[in-house]
Amino acid sequence: MNKENEQHTMQEILEKTKTIAVVGLSDKPYRTSYQIAKAMQKEGYRIIPVNPNIEEVLGEKAYKSLSDITEKYELVNVFRRSAFVKALAEEIVKTDAEFVWMQQGVTDPVAYDILVKHNKKVIMDRCIKVAHAVLMK
Repeated sequence: MNKENEQHTMQEILEKTKTIAVVGLSDKPYRTSYQIAKAMQKEGYRIIPVNPNIEEVLGEKAYKSLSDITEKYELVNVFRRSAFVKALAEEIVKTDAEFVWMQQGVTDPVAYDILVKHNKKVIMDRCIKVAHAVLMK
């Protein structure tokens, strides 16, 4: 995806999303996933934590996996190591989420291809908080 298309896709995702399922969201305030999810929450997005090791974070009930979530969400924001993303992609394609955002440092071309083949709009290796600050002024 070229830079112009990528920026257009990022803006579309940020404008159309109301609820974000955050996979790998930590309940530790010093972790990047916590800080970014909290910032997105402050911008008005609803956060659904997905982490089998916690009960709740940022005032929201945590779910063990995407398949456990019963409410609607448009975006899956991924804070998992790249090695886990292919398996996660196979879970994401079974959801109604239209968008997938892999955080900075999270890359997997195979997972990207799987998601795109299932009509998901995907951003890879970008920080959602930075994109929001730049694109949603």
